[in-house]
Amino acid sequence: MRQPRQAEDASGVWGWRAVKIVTILVYIFMFAPILVTVILSFNASMFGGFPMTGVSLQWYGKLFQNESVLRAFKTSIWIALLTAAVCTVIGVMAAIALTRYEFRGKQWMNTLVILPALVPETILGVGLLLLMKWANQPRTYLLLVLGHIMLALPFVVLVVQARLIGIKRVYEEAALSLGANRFNTFREVTLPLLMPAIVAAVLLVFTISFDNITASLFWRPPGVETMPTQILAMLKISISPEINALGTLMIVITVGLPLLGGAIARILSGNRQ
Repeated sequence: MRQPRQAEDASGVWGWRAVKIVTILVYIFMFAPILVTVILSFNASMFGGFPMTGVSLQWYGKLFQNESVLRAFKTSIWIALLTAAVCTVIGVMAAIALTRYEFRGKQWMNTLVILPALVPETILGVGLLLLMKWANQPRTYLLLVLGHIMLALPFVVLVVQARLIGIKRVYEEAALSLGANRFNTFREVTLPLLMPAIVAAVLLVFTISFDNITASLFWRPPGVETMPTQILAMLKISISPEINALGTLMIVITVGLPLLGGAIARILSGNRQ
């Protein structure tokens, strides 16, 4: 009896070791290119490769002098800010309606709101591009912003809904029973309790819009570049060390903002408890 038991224990130990090794290899495969991009952004040589000839910030300086990059950065910032603002207002109202109220067609409306997050972005991009061609509608800045809003809105609804489910309705009912109207109840009770989720959703949506390449590639008007499409255009010409610096800045923004949002949400949740 002991030998089979020992064999099972040994196989279990080796199984867990294999899982750990595979997990480590997956993480190396995922994050090694990012680490290499960050390191090479400080390479003094114009040839992006190892061994490095020195450490320098010259590529960041040249990057901030590149007018096309700065123009694309401003465009991405404005689109992300508009997307975050509109999605937050509409998403909060939709989440409250879908969570707190019952009405005809509620399940269909919930599915319709979440649907853009379930359909691959490439299919949405090609489909809407064909629709614009069929309707003889030229690509405009407004349509680009609306596309970003459509893709990012489900994430606001999901985040706010998750927070609303954890908020007991007795707080709102107590405010209503004390004479407050629905607007004052929302402003004084519901909104402060929702603030951690709202802050997290705003930063998440901003990151999604800023880093989106599929919608921007299909729906941007001629002559308009966002940061992802600008990087793609630079890669088509040549592999410049400026791309490593630009990629590092994109990594800082797209990784730092969600982490910041999560930290702020935890702080606000702790203060509300």
